[in-house]
Amino acid sequence: MKSLWTENEAAQYPTDLEQRVYTSRLLGREPTLVLHGGGNTSVKVSEKNIFDEEVDILYVKGSGWDLINIEAAGFAPVQLDYVARLANLPELSDPQMVNELKTHMTNAAAPTPSVEAILHAILPYKYVDHTHANAVLTITNSVGGAEKIKQIYADSVVIVPYVMPGFVLSGACKRAYDEQVNANTIGMILLNHGVFSFGATARESYERMISLVDKAEQYLKANKAWDLPDREFIPGSIDRHHIAKLRKKISNAAGKPMICPVHNDKRVMQFVGRVDLDSISQQGPLTPDHVIRTKRLPMLGDDLDTYTKAYQTYFEHNQQSGQVMLDPAPRIVLEKNMGMMTVGDNAKAAAIVEDIYRYSMDVIERAELNGGYRALPAGDIYEVEYWDLEQAKLKSGGKAPEFSGEIVLITGAASGIGKACVARFLSMGAAVIGCDIDPVIENMHEYNRAYKGIICDVSDSANILSLLDEGVKTFGGIDMLVLNAGMFPGGSRIAELDDGLWRKVMQINLDANLTLLRESYALLQQAAKGGRVAVVGSKNVPAPGPGAAAYSASKAALNQLARIAALEWGGDNIRINSVHPDAVFDTGIWSDEVLQSRAKHYGLTVEAYKTKNVLKTEITSRDVAELITTICGSAFDKTTGTQVPIDGGNERVI
Repeated sequence: MKSLWTENEAAQYPTDLEQRVYTSRLLGREPTLVLHGGGNTSVKVSEKNIFDEEVDILYVKGSGWDLINIEAAGFAPVQLDYVARLANLPELSDPQMVNELKTHMTNAAAPTPSVEAILHAILPYKYVDHTHANAVLTITNSVGGAEKIKQIYADSVVIVPYVMPGFVLSGACKRAYDEQVNANTIGMILLNHGVFSFGATARESYERMISLVDKAEQYLKANKAWDLPDREFIPGSIDRHHIAKLRKKISNAAGKPMICPVHNDKRVMQFVGRVDLDSISQQGPLTPDHVIRTKRLPMLGDDLDTYTKAYQTYFEHNQQSGQVMLDPAPRIVLEKNMGMMTVGDNAKAAAIVEDIYRYSMDVIERAELNGGYRALPAGDIYEVEYWDLEQAKLKSGGKAPEFSGEIVLITGAASGIGKACVARFLSMGAAVIGCDIDPVIENMHEYNRAYKGIICDVSDSANILSLLDEGVKTFGGIDMLVLNAGMFPGGSRIAELDDGLWRKVMQINLDANLTLLRESYALLQQAAKGGRVAVVGSKNVPAPGPGAAAYSASKAALNQLARIAALEWGGDNIRINSVHPDAVFDTGIWSDEVLQSRAKHYGLTVEAYKTKNVLKTEITSRDVAELITTICGSAFDKTTGTQVPIDGGNERVI
């Protein structure tokens, strides 16, 4: 491992706290050091209080911040002397500890200080860095790990046997530090937990961390436990129906819809194909911190009943008075044919689980080469999983959005109503699969892990099957389907209507939707909260106009198809409802030519044509998207087969 420090970059961070920000971000750039909120850093400074008195302050990373993008505002300033004194107390509950930290901050708006703030305070160094370095965890989770750590580092580190994070850990580290510190000490190894480094400057503390981790890497390389063999593997297969059924079972066990992406790349398939998978995957996580994201163990195969019973036994064996069992659903599923399924309340949570376990695979396999992977006993993992401070992290997000954990497929999603639906569903917590023939669909929400854009020509049945395979692989299933893709040809009376145009309109507006309904049926059956279909119809269904025979007939036929589906699928708890927009002019079908043609047909100006309704209002794509999310939401839980106009009031419809 190499230092990323550069003088040019460092010069942009002149103050002590800014230097702390800079080197914290350097640590955060390397995922093998910290992942998703893991690790913490601090700096001790002197500042003047409101009485113009110099006060020693500890700035320590605040809860909820990641080192990779931390700002100065992400550090919580606490009174150093007071926090250090807490370490001398014979006992202090962790909730009491957090209260003392929060009530002795010098900025009430700052985030909650790290639970390891006391440990940072008692170490007599200006800068302190803490990571969960994978290379070090590989060694401490190997058979004979403690002895190997002593062999690697000699007297350059203080070695602390595993102790659960919190107040007790601070005391254990203080005692170990006082007993072992010497002139060569540059850091501290917490077995099965992580690494601390410290120094007089931000650079010194940071580069000592890099040096300590590099020594671990070099040790593993020297002992042929670093480079993993390029083993043969069986490519993973995608069975969308199996994935959706498994997700339904997991969601039921969790008590809520879950996002369950499947990963079957070479790295994953090599790991799940190991003959000793049953052994190495059932040891436990690299560090107890991971348990709140990943559970203690992955599920092997699809026997959920056995997994949940084992989890209940684990809880009953370790529970303490007053504790209530968390949901027993797995967060990682390893299956030799499928690959790896990662499970989360939402797409971001499932992605965090994926990131953690991908790095875990490397650590586990390297530890196997280094004498054998051995995680902490189940009781130690349980303590962290049911630690009230860790559970508070999970609950701090407040009430989940309405569609959290659910998945929607939207056709024609690159523009107009479809594009507005994508944005609306994302804002309400759904994972969104957007498809369109326009390649822009792929990158519409490039940095949002809850969005998957897929190029698809819905008039091609093979394209639709590929769309469903890829969509289900990405998120685990389909709960809601928005049938929006369509075409509106320029005005053409029946006497001039071309057979080719008629067939093309029917193919896109009707036939494609039949295929989507038919092929999505089995997936919608597996929706945790019941399947929902929103059909984007048209005012032309109840009130057709001359010159739009192909469009009106195709939408009317689609509406009839939706009504029959509502009758046939009600017993499967699948709801099908239609919306009938009129004159939504910010959609792709309304070209200037079409707009002018329709306005001329009615003898109106374009502006008058846009508001030719009872309310004299213009309907936008966003308006339609809000209605579609409403009919997919709880307000329509007991409604199916309905048709809702959104047209500003049309006299012919009324």
